[in-house]
Amino acid sequence: MSHGGRLAAKALKAAGVECVFTLSGGHVMGIYDGCIDEGIRVVDVRHEQAATHAADAWARLNPGRVGVAILTAGPGVTDGVTGVANAWRANSPILVFGGQGPFNNLRRGSLQEMDHVSLMRPITKWADACYETSRIGEYIEAGIRTAMSGVPGPAFLEIPMDVLHSPIDLDQITLPAFRDYRVASTAPAASICAAADLLRSARAPMVMAGTALKWSEGGPALRRFAEATHVPVFTNGMGRGQLPMNHPQFFNRSRKQALAGADVVVLAGTPLDFRMQYGASIPADAKIVQLDLDETLIGQNRSATVGLVGNLGANLDALLAELDGAVDASDHSTSLRAIEDAADAALAEQLDSDEVPIDPMRLCREIADFIATDDDMIVIGDGGDIVAQASKVLKVPPNGTWMDPGPLGTLGVGMPFALAAQIANPDRRVMIIYGDGSFGLNGFEYDTAVRFGLPIVGVVGNDAAWGQMMRPQAMIYGQDRLVATELSPTRYDKVVEALGGHGEHVTEPGEIADALERAFASGRPALVNVEMRKDVGAMKGSTYV
Repeated sequence: MSHGGRLAAKALKAAGVECVFTLSGGHVMGIYDGCIDEGIRVVDVRHEQAATHAADAWARLNPGRVGVAILTAGPGVTDGVTGVANAWRANSPILVFGGQGPFNNLRRGSLQEMDHVSLMRPITKWADACYETSRIGEYIEAGIRTAMSGVPGPAFLEIPMDVLHSPIDLDQITLPAFRDYRVASTAPAASICAAADLLRSARAPMVMAGTALKWSEGGPALRRFAEATHVPVFTNGMGRGQLPMNHPQFFNRSRKQALAGADVVVLAGTPLDFRMQYGASIPADAKIVQLDLDETLIGQNRSATVGLVGNLGANLDALLAELDGAVDASDHSTSLRAIEDAADAALAEQLDSDEVPIDPMRLCREIADFIATDDDMIVIGDGGDIVAQASKVLKVPPNGTWMDPGPLGTLGVGMPFALAAQIANPDRRVMIIYGDGSFGLNGFEYDTAVRFGLPIVGVVGNDAAWGQMMRPQAMIYGQDRLVATELSPTRYDKVVEALGGHGEHVTEPGEIADALERAFASGRPALVNVEMRKDVGAMKGSTYV
């Protein structure tokens, strides 16, 4: 006889799961036991939030596969909520297991008992509990099917400990079939024709490529579309890197001007949320062609002229075939390139600054130059100001990956994302760009990286402040009324050294490149702690609208 934990692991293996993330808990230990039999790697972290963040990253890095986190009951589940919410806003398909007290003691007040399912329902696509051991595989398939289909997102499955650990004869159980549940359909031909007509008559078209393009694996199709039409392409969210940043049709510094002058905007998986001013950043008289995975997203916050629902790569290819060479936006792209070049020139002085404390833009330039030497690097942004600054100069490597939390803006994703990235890609370099504030949330996951021998390198831009909050606070209330926005110039490199990693402390701009080289050459988890200038001046604009 076996037990329900082994059945759960067999179902996960059948679904293609190779790795799960957890923090040890008695309610869920049966699944660990099953993972040993099935050859599924169990990575135990130091906080359950890190487990759910790592599952999120695993799903992003392995298209067509679900990320898995296993959380013990009560505080184990509640500690994981932030990671689940982040995956919800980022549309990451993850399956989260939650432990529970014995079913035969339901609502009697067993250890760590609480209503997990009701807690998880608002931030998942599917949340349920399995009360019959023989049906565990069935529930796992239902959770994964829901997480992967349509617009992807999290699923939550609670299994009481007596159900999970009950004996069962696995030979008498037939596992459900697992398949590729992702959207593969294309929009109706009439809709494709209508979108093509708009583009044929466009004077200043542009593409905004976002997260749904990534979930559609539509990067190659976007590249074909851009090269054939010469329409300028901008990206946000997980759309970053779907078109190589060294591609002549990739733009990132002239978005405001491109939107202001656009007459046709192709939204390829970009939602009209706060990043697009809920649609107001597009001129009122501009036409919108909106591509997304589900009909409910078309026209959200602003009506679309034409909606193309289905796999975004397939719909871009269908649109390109219908255009048949009729669109050439070369002149428009050339005018935008001049704006991009001027913006780059305006930054040059900061990028080459020898100022001490180090100019944040000089740090970002040094990081960008280092990343440019490795076409396959995985780069993770975990911070506010420093990540926003880096985005102005950093280019996602041609064969690499960029990851950040997404629209929830969660701090603390850095090392959890990196754990998943390095395990999934052991032969690639993984770098985290940290703010000093964000490092404090999950910096102890360096312990996990040390225990599992993962040579991840982080870079902290240390200005001893929550800079993105400090500047508006100073602007609104005065620099003499700063509260809860200042930190200490902590030696985070020493923290990492104490955990068994490699540390570098940098105070001069000329030291940055060598410190990065030494960090990666160490072969250990490493942190480069860079002291940089603290800017208290007023912030230009705000994304908090």
